[in-house]
Amino acid sequence: MKKYRFLSLLLAGLMALALTCPAMALEDPKPHAGAAIVVYGDTGEVLYDFNAHQRMYPASVTKIMTSLVVLDAVAAGELSLDTPVTASAQAVDLPLGSSTAEIRAGEVLTIEQLLYCDLLPSGNDACNILAEAVEGTAEGFAARMNAKAEQLGMNDTHFTNPHGLHDPDHYTSAYDIYLMASAAMENETFRTIVGSPSYNIAATNLQPERTIYTTNGLIGSYIVPGCLYSKAIGIKTGYTGEAGRCLASAAVDEEGRTFYCVVLNSEITNEEDGRHYWQFEESKRLLEWAFANFHRVTLLDQDTEDVLREVKVSLSDEADYVLAQPVGEIAATMPSDYDPKLAKLDFDLPTEPVEAPIQAGQKLGTVTLSYDGTEYGTLEMVAADSVERSDFLYALQQIERYWSKWWVKAAVIGGVVVILLLILYLTVVRPKQRRAKRYSYSGGGRRGGSNYRGRR
Repeated sequence: MKKYRFLSLLLAGLMALALTCPAMALEDPKPHAGAAIVVYGDTGEVLYDFNAHQRMYPASVTKIMTSLVVLDAVAAGELSLDTPVTASAQAVDLPLGSSTAEIRAGEVLTIEQLLYCDLLPSGNDACNILAEAVEGTAEGFAARMNAKAEQLGMNDTHFTNPHGLHDPDHYTSAYDIYLMASAAMENETFRTIVGSPSYNIAATNLQPERTIYTTNGLIGSYIVPGCLYSKAIGIKTGYTGEAGRCLASAAVDEEGRTFYCVVLNSEITNEEDGRHYWQFEESKRLLEWAFANFHRVTLLDQDTEDVLREVKVSLSDEADYVLAQPVGEIAATMPSDYDPKLAKLDFDLPTEPVEAPIQAGQKLGTVTLSYDGTEYGTLEMVAADSVERSDFLYALQQIERYWSKWWVKAAVIGGVVVILLLILYLTVVRPKQRRAKRYSYSGGGRRGGSNYRGRR
C-alpha cells in the first residue's frame, strides 16, 4: 500500500506542475499504464506516445469496432436502427464472468437498443446478437471487423470476436484504437450513445422497462463514482485479466478543441486515500495536460517575421529585385513553450536574376519550416508585385543571345574574311593585274614591228 500511496502522491505532484509550469508540463507525463497516446482530434497530430504501437489486448474496447461495423451496415442499407432482432440462445450463452446487458434468449430488441446495450453496460450478449444480425455468425462478423481495420490503416490489429473476450490472436494498439475511435466518433448515432450516462430500454416481449448505465466513469458515476470529467464526450472502457483496465476517451474544451486519449493495461488500486481507478484518473490527467499545454499555432504565413526575401530581376528598367512572400500558411498544435524565434526557415529561391516580366503571385520558389528537428511543412514563395519588361533591354538580350550561338559567330567571321579578301583583291591584287596588262601591251608594240604584208 505504501508503494501505491507514494505513486499517487507523485502523480498528483506531476499534475500540479503540469497546470502551473509550462516547462515541466512538456516533460514526459509517465502514465500509470502499459501504453498510452494523446492525439489532437481535429488534425490527427500525436501529442504524446507511450508504447502506442505496441500490440496489446483491448478487451471490451473492441466494441468500438463492433459498433462501427454495424453502423456501416446501417449506412449501406443492410438494416436500420429500427430493425428488430431476436436474441438467439447461442448469442446470450456467455462464459462465466462476462459483462452482460442481461438480454434473454428470444427477446426482441432493435439495432439501436442493442448498440446502447453494447456500448454502455458493455454487453457481450448484445455484441453477439449484433454480429449475427449483420453477418450471421460471430466469425463472419470478425472478418468484417478486420476488413474495416485494414481500411482504417490499423496495422497492428487483428480481431477474432465482436466483444473482446481474451484470445491470444485478438490484439490491437493504442494508436490503432485511436484510429477506430476517431472514425466512430464521426457517426452522430455513435457519439450520442457513448456520451450518454444511461439509457432507458422500453418494455420488450420478455422484460419490463429498464435502465442501463455506462461503465465509463468519465461520463457517468452510477457504476464508477468520483471520476466524472466535464469535458468528456465518450468513449469506451475495457477489462480482462490479460488486458488490464483500458479506456479510450475523448474530450472537448470551451474553445472547441477535441483531444483523444487511449490508456491500456492500467489497474485499480485500494490505497489509504481511497480507491483509485487509474484508467479514468490517468486519462483525465493526460487530457488536461494536453488542454493546458498545447495550442494551435500559425507557424508560417506571409506575416511571419523575416520571411520576405528579395529576388534579383533582369530585363527591367523599373526594378532590380522583386519581393518573394509565402502563400498560404503552416499551422500545427504546438507546446506552450513554442518559441517562433527558434524556428528554422529553409528557402529554395533562384540565385540568378529572374527575367521580367514577372506577374504578382508568380511562383519563385519555396520555403520550408522546421522546429526542434521536426519539419512542419513547405509553402510556395511567390512574387509580391508585378515587374514590367524593358523592350530595349529585351532586344539587347536577344542580340546577345543570337550572337552567342557558335554558328552565328562562324558565319560572321566567315563573312568578314570574305570581305577582307575581296578588299585585298580590289585594292592590291586587281591593280597589279591591270598594270601588268598595260605594260605587256605597250612593250609588245615596240618590239614586234608591223603586220604589213605589201611589197617593199
